[in-house]
Amino acid sequence: MLTTIEGVYRNGKIEFPKTPHDVRDGTPVIVTFLPSDPVDLQKRGIDPAQAAVLQAQLAAFVEDWESPEMNVYDNYDEVKSDLQTR
Repeated sequence: MLTTIEGVYRNGKIEFPKTPHDVRDGTPVIVTFLPSDPVDLQKRGIDPAQAAVLQAQLAAFVEDWESPEMNVYDNYDEVKSDLQTR
């Protein structure tokens, strides 16, 4: 099972906005540091008008994505594997 959670590196520690559930103490992790620089959309061929359209289109997903019902997908691979072994 893989669990992904966003966090922030501060003073030599990773801080999480919420505690991950179903993860035991001592579980190995791999940390990838993401660039903190803003994404240059123009370098990617996206002008301000296109960026606004994309933002508006993706905003429609926020409410659904953050709803409690979507938590079922947090452990999708594990649940799918369990179903296949039955």
